[in-house]
Amino acid sequence: MPDLEVESGSLQRMLKDLFAGAAGGIAQVLIGQPFDIVKVRLQTTTQYSNALECARKIFRDEGANAFYKGTLTPLVGIGACVSIQFGAFHWARRRFETSNTSSHPLNPDLSYSQYYLSGAFAGIANSVVSGPIEHVRIRLQTQPHGAARLYNGPIDCVRKLSAHEGVLRGLYRGEAVTILREAQAYGMWFLTFEYLMNADAARNRIKREEISSLKIATYGGLAGEALWLASYPFDVVKSKMQSDGFGEKMRYKSMSDCFRQTWRGEGARGFWKGIGPTLLRAMPVSAGTFAVVEATMKAIN
Repeated sequence: MPDLEVESGSLQRMLKDLFAGAAGGIAQVLIGQPFDIVKVRLQTTTQYSNALECARKIFRDEGANAFYKGTLTPLVGIGACVSIQFGAFHWARRRFETSNTSSHPLNPDLSYSQYYLSGAFAGIANSVVSGPIEHVRIRLQTQPHGAARLYNGPIDCVRKLSAHEGVLRGLYRGEAVTILREAQAYGMWFLTFEYLMNADAARNRIKREEISSLKIATYGGLAGEALWLASYPFDVVKSKMQSDGFGEKMRYKSMSDCFRQTWRGEGARGFWKGIGPTLLRAMPVSAGTFAVVEATMKAIN
């Protein structure tokens, strides 16, 4: 009976983590989508000199609705992705706590390297879902406007991508660099947030639950900045590969080839194109995500 109660409690905690993560993911998409389409256009084309010009031309040529192009896919998908991120992070964190309790019963708290590894695990678990979802979103965001468009929606996009070279080489194109990006990004994301939360609690001698919502949002926003600064070059390569052509129109044969061509053609600056709007987006998006997740956890607990 005690074992059953433990298993039931673990399942309940996992479900709460997943639910809170899904709520945070929906907030993330609604806040960040307009910034994201500007970022992707800057990464994958050379027709815009800066983020402001890009946003202005999108609005002029395609209308306000264009800033939410391809939103249905991330709204469903990113909700699932953030749910996986928080569920996997807290699962790994509890595994480390159990191990630490056995070896250091007087101090079972996680080290910051363990927080990073828990976040990296969450990123790798998430990449299985985020890879194809982001591939579809990028295709929809970068396709021509009007009658020249290539895809009629996310389902049509999935079908056509899979028809090119199969699911793995078509829909899952760029998955290797996605895994690298997700591991580094979410390792730094969770590490930064947990460090700031723990430092605040220790400095003010309060429990974590007593930290204000405004501070939670602020620390979440700063964690978002750390996420992108630590992983952005991987994201640029991922976007280039996932907007590349197929067959004779393919420019990049592999992840390493994409890195080489970007360095040769654009230098170090090529790996940071679009970082401005990305960092501008990261603060409110990540702040909103952590604020909603923490508020949801408090409500359901």
